[in-house]
Amino acid sequence: MKTKDLILVSLFAAITAIFSQISIPIQPVPITFQVLAVALAGAFLGRKHGFLSQVVYLLLGAIGAPVFAGFKGGFNFLIGPTGGYLFAFPIAAYLIGMLSERKGIINMFIGMLLGIISIYTLGMLQLKVVLNLSIQEAFAAGVAPFLVLDIIKMAFASFIANEVLKRTNMLQRA
Repeated sequence: MKTKDLILVSLFAAITAIFSQISIPIQPVPITFQVLAVALAGAFLGRKHGFLSQVVYLLLGAIGAPVFAGFKGGFNFLIGPTGGYLFAFPIAAYLIGMLSERKGIINMFIGMLLGIISIYTLGMLQLKVVLNLSIQEAFAAGVAPFLVLDIIKMAFASFIANEVLKRTNMLQRA
């Protein structure tokens, strides 16, 4: 991996950590801007490096760095009610990167929708298991409150990423 790639992977892990602090603390899952950072990581870095940026983010949080929402960290957050969402971040970045590599705002947006679906699916399943909820309750608590805002975030992210990537080769993906 080139130095530039290491820097960009680290940068997007840091961006995800910063965006996780922009939150509205509702229970059991806070509204954050992490998903926007995941989408941008996949779009800008492509599948491989976008995936790695989110793995770095999770590893930092797992060892206790306060990178998760509310300046929290530790392995217990990965096995708690919101851990499924966190575990899905690398998968989502990979999916977003895979479709973004095909170029074009439509591919990028479709990738972002697939990414958000993967985050919702894993998040909702872990929420259901950890809190002993029905699938309907898990959906109502862990997906429904976020749908509209996340679709808006994905549209915004696909527009921004597409425009930046069209205008610069600075963030060329490997």
